[in-house]
Amino acid sequence: MNGLKAQNAQQASATGHILAEVITAFTAVETAQMNFGRFSPGPFGGQLVITPQSTVSAMGSVVTGSGVPNAASFYITGDSHTVYSINLPNTPIAITNTTNARTMLVSNWVSVPSPGPGGATLQEGFQTVYVGATLEIGTLTDNPVGVYTGSYTITFDFN
Repeated sequence: MNGLKAQNAQQASATGHILAEVITAFTAVETAQMNFGRFSPGPFGGQLVITPQSTVSAMGSVVTGSGVPNAASFYITGDSHTVYSINLPNTPIAITNTTNARTMLVSNWVSVPSPGPGGATLQEGFQTVYVGATLEIGTLTDNPVGVYTGSYTITFDFN
């Protein structure tokens, strides 16, 4: 023998570590309904525009009445400092007279924070999103007296 000895196979082992973190669920709840208030269409109709700050502007022959119009608001919660997107309706939404089925359209949706990819961040794990839109109003014949209601969907996505 040449002085060589057979060597045994060597092994090494190490301990690995695992990490997982549960975060707050991402939620959205409507805290105020969009309300265009009370108005009269006048002889030609027109529009009511409500901003996310609840400022209302009447256009055309629309005359505002009593009542307190307001923008919609949504309370968003989730993990602190998470960036998320706001996706507003991209087509007009019909609201319907509860007694005679006549409709008006709500369009031109806007929000604060702004919609789009990465448009908002949850500071301290929550944020309120305010939403406004434009109500298209016909004549009194097109849109007779009554209460008009409807619903819409806004999507809030984690980025």
